[in-house]
Amino acid sequence: MKVAVIGGGAAGFFAAITAKSNYPNAEVVLLEKSQKLLAKVRISGGGRCNVTNGETSIKNLTQAYPRGGKALKKAFQEFSTQDTQDWFRKRGVKLYTQPDSRVFPVSDHSQTIIDCLMNESEKLGVQISLGRQVKSIQVAGDQLRLSFAKSDEQTFSKVIIATGGSPKRSGLEWLEKLGHQIETPVPSLFTFNMPNESIVELMGLVAPQALVSIQGTKLKASGPLLVTHWGMSGPAILKLSAFGARVLHDMHYSFKTQVNWANEANQNKVSELFLKIIEQHPKKNISSIKTFNLPERLWLYILKRSNLPAHKKWSELGKKGLNKLVTTCTNDTYVVKGKTTFKEEFVTCGGISLESVNVKTMESKVCPNLYFAGEVLDIDGITGGYNFQAAWTTGFIAGQLR
Repeated sequence: MKVAVIGGGAAGFFAAITAKSNYPNAEVVLLEKSQKLLAKVRISGGGRCNVTNGETSIKNLTQAYPRGGKALKKAFQEFSTQDTQDWFRKRGVKLYTQPDSRVFPVSDHSQTIIDCLMNESEKLGVQISLGRQVKSIQVAGDQLRLSFAKSDEQTFSKVIIATGGSPKRSGLEWLEKLGHQIETPVPSLFTFNMPNESIVELMGLVAPQALVSIQGTKLKASGPLLVTHWGMSGPAILKLSAFGARVLHDMHYSFKTQVNWANEANQNKVSELFLKIIEQHPKKNISSIKTFNLPERLWLYILKRSNLPAHKKWSELGKKGLNKLVTTCTNDTYVVKGKTTFKEEFVTCGGISLESVNVKTMESKVCPNLYFAGEVLDIDGITGGYNFQAAWTTGFIAGQLR
């Protein structure tokens, strides 16, 4: 049996390793169009490689996928986050879990993961062929014929496609020609540009827990929020961009975002808190009592935005001042004009529709002996190791070649 795996990323390597482990006598060839292998693994997590997430509840895990969560529910039963950790540990990679549940190699270096995958491939006898760009696939009886950019052809019994996310629909046309349904790709995981907002002066500042929503939609997400020199980033923003990928694309990335600096607390709760402070500390300056664990610079910015002098006493707030402060804390509005790609983990929403794939085996429903793994599928997660986990899981299932 001859097996081709197209794509030298995380999903491709895992699929090739799994296929060769299950079928030791098969000829397994990994084809990569560029001269680089595992490029995304190398830069992930700031070069540390966020291997997976420590979440073990499949129900909770699937909620981190704006698209594909339902399909992954059964897939994670076959190869879970714990299975991923066990797999790497058995091969000598020591891992640790951060308080935010992200899992990294103890070395804090992505090279550890790359070396592990390369060594395993070499040990099993997976052939690696660089600079091999596949142009088309044709059905030849019960075989699949691959045509390459250099005009030559090769025939395989099974083919696994793990080419990653394509930023444009045109990059998926060769698979659409075979009869697969395509979900048009649009960016996911991006930060918000705010060219005309003064908050950028607070660049580098982190609000530990904020609730962010998009005006005119039901989209909302909470988590740490990072102020950057171009606007806003951090887990809350990236999560919102992932779940709102298509909606925000249709809005041409021009919209208003609302920030609740008090996170889940509504206006009534915030008002009650401030009234209690007024009662207990009437003579103190409003700048001297920070609320919601906000950094001092951000609290002073909120006061300025509420037109309240920092030296004003809590007892001098008055009804108008109190209402203004409550509104700024719970419903602070910013104009977003454009996006910036989150370079470390460039992710697309879209790809091969799961309607065209048997998710139990990852085999194409329209082209027998053709399988899919990784981001080429219409599956994507938020940041935190979820996209790599989807790659390991779909790669493992595709590599069974059932």
